[in-house]
Amino acid sequence: MPISPNFTSVLSKDWEINFTQCTPNGYLKYTDMCNLLQLTAAAHSEVGGISFSDMQEFDQAWVLSRMRVEVTALPKWQDVVTVKTWINSLENSRSVRALEMYVNGKKIIGSETFWAVFNTKARRPEGLALPYDHFELYPENRATKEGFSKININPEKESVFEKTVYLSDLDIVNHANNVKYLEWCLDHVDPKHILNQEIESFEMNFLKELSLNDTVVIHESETEDNTTFSITKGDKSCFALQLNWKK
Repeated sequence: MPISPNFTSVLSKDWEINFTQCTPNGYLKYTDMCNLLQLTAAAHSEVGGISFSDMQEFDQAWVLSRMRVEVTALPKWQDVVTVKTWINSLENSRSVRALEMYVNGKKIIGSETFWAVFNTKARRPEGLALPYDHFELYPENRATKEGFSKININPEKESVFEKTVYLSDLDIVNHANNVKYLEWCLDHVDPKHILNQEIESFEMNFLKELSLNDTVVIHESETEDNTTFSITKGDKSCFALQLNWKK
């Protein structure tokens, strides 16, 4: 698609929270929160002419590499949330994108995301083939108090579950969708921590892609302040998640 005449370098989009996106207490699931953030990022790339369909002309797609989310509160069923997004940096094969979620004008969630351009045939990173100079960049306007980081995986981690990647786990890029990794790990968190909204922030590192029928092991390690999950295929780490608990 060409660049939309309505294109702006900062995009705001409204979403109504429906019942399928909520936990039994009526609040938005963390996984669906990440989906709304990603859908807003996708909407911005569409009006800016660097969407998945645009990039597929060159066998390219954006894939998520790192993500940090800071949570003050979660929206609930029937809330209308506004998700705002802009780009901090965009150069060659890498981009850092900021996202914020608001309810009634109050910011409740901030996220910093790191994206890479991925060749979907060669299955490797490469430079973006499309023009992007029309995007104004906002390197100083950060959505989170802290930036994303490399998660340290405890070598003494405990194996908690073995998982096979099914068709339902895959996305349009033909690998396990980034939100699926989060879902697999959160399934092994004590439900009361989720229902009581005890997560202050979380970070995700996406290290290697997973494909249909891959068998992986989910590991967990805990400290007083956080819980870290990692997912491995054989002896290779594919994903890491750190949940930081409210004090």
